[in-house]
Amino acid sequence: MARKPGGRSGSWEWSRTAQTRKSMLQAAREVFSEHGFADANVADVVERAGSSVGSLYHHFGGKTELFLALWEEHQAAHEEAAASSVAAAKQAGVKDPVELFIAGARAFLEGSWQRRDLARLFMDGDGPPGFELMRRTRGREWVRQNAVLLGAANTPTDRLTVSVLTSVIGEAGREVATSETEEEAKEVVDAAIALIRRFGDPLATHDDTTGAAGGADDAGAALS
Repeated sequence: MARKPGGRSGSWEWSRTAQTRKSMLQAAREVFSEHGFADANVADVVERAGSSVGSLYHHFGGKTELFLALWEEHQAAHEEAAASSVAAAKQAGVKDPVELFIAGARAFLEGSWQRRDLARLFMDGDGPPGFELMRRTRGREWVRQNAVLLGAANTPTDRLTVSVLTSVIGEAGREVATSETEEEAKEVVDAAIALIRRFGDPLATHDDTTGAAGGADDAGAALS
């Protein structure tokens, strides 16, 4: 008799597949962080994952796809943390768009320390063909989303302000990821927050802050 779909066997197969992918991503994270993309070897990844080359190509398609899967996972973690922090700030009654922005920025920067191996990997320029274009495209979307969260007007001054604030977060993320100690990283975060408050002050004085209601999803996408 044929086994009915959706039974225990199906659940077990799904669980095993998820675990295999997780093991490969963790192994890839270690190998890429140690050697960079160009010098990383697929054989080293599968050896650490306790899997096979065939399984890696089945689940990811190759080294490039594995690298990009790690990047997307890293971005998703940033987005989730930032979105949760902004949502919590709103729940606590925070309405100032700059302070909401800061809530998301702090979560982003803390994630840059917690996942500093990945942050360093993705910022050093050693990636597959087309990766830099993907990063630039994501960067432009980052600025756009930040403009929504901050309630910025479509004026030269506001566009410049949003670009500066976005750059502050990006550069602070680099400094956090390369910090020697957690204490040093916290000092960078505090300095970045102070700069955001200073440069974001003109935006906080806008009468129309409807853009700040862009929501936690916008904040998460922005701070990534």
